[in-house]
Amino acid sequence: MQVNAIAAWIGIGLGVVSGSVTGLRFHSETWLGGYGTWPRRMVRLGHIAFFGIGLLNLAYTLTIDALHWPAPPAACGWALAITILLMPGICYLSAWHKPLRNLFPIPVACVLAAVVGLLWRKAAS
Repeated sequence: MQVNAIAAWIGIGLGVVSGSVTGLRFHSETWLGGYGTWPRRMVRLGHIAFFGIGLLNLAYTLTIDALHWPAPPAACGWALAITILLMPGICYLSAWHKPLRNLFPIPVACVLAAVVGLLWRKAAS
């Protein structure tokens, strides 16, 4: 799906930008409380989530287009596409306020919807 290809490259771009910005501070051992602290771990996870979810969107697109799998309902593709902002966003919010980690099931459910939809349509074809 076109939206997932766009989301993939937006995610990869945001991963580069977020890594560049946070990379300016990584040399400081005390930044965000130190290397092993919750805030610093969540910032690192948010940065890598941009790349990971971006690559999932790319794989989703290529599976449908290049492998000629039947497209699942559009809601599945959109759920995966919005995860490009949801997953890293929740990581960054959790770094700021730890109880917001309870929002992680939302992006996980979005990814699961895309995976199940893709496999369901393939099995039905």
